[in-house]
Amino acid sequence: MRSQQRQTGMIYVALLLAVALIGGLSAISLKVAQTLQQRSAEAELLAIGLEFRNALQSYAEATPNGLPNTPASLAELLRDPRSPGVIRHLRRLYHDPFTGKAEWGIVRGPDQRIIGIHGLSNTPTFKRENFPVELSALSGSLRHAD
Repeated sequence: MRSQQRQTGMIYVALLLAVALIGGLSAISLKVAQTLQQRSAEAELLAIGLEFRNALQSYAEATPNGLPNTPASLAELLRDPRSPGVIRHLRRLYHDPFTGKAEWGIVRGPDQRIIGIHGLSNTPTFKRENFPVELSALSGSLRHAD
């Protein structure tokens, strides 16, 4: 009878250890999944940033003499009002992968026209160095909104 109680007690302890181990492994795997998801969203944000950069450059290159070479709104990148035909420097207004919204922080020049955009998320960045040359200004950024 006594060995039966000891055996039951050991099974109980083993079961508690197994549950604790499974819980710990689950927590670790969730953290890894979250990190992978954030890195993926950062890569998407960088690709979207390049699209906006290229659109602003295309807008500037298509500027007729005497007109401003930067847009007053993001809508002007979607359909350039300076041309009688349809010119699209940007196919669509992308959603920020961190906020899920098509809302962006606007960087304006001295003439209050758009010279750049940035994300609105205050989450810290993983990537802080080794950006492509065209994105080298991002080196040292601590948040996605920087």
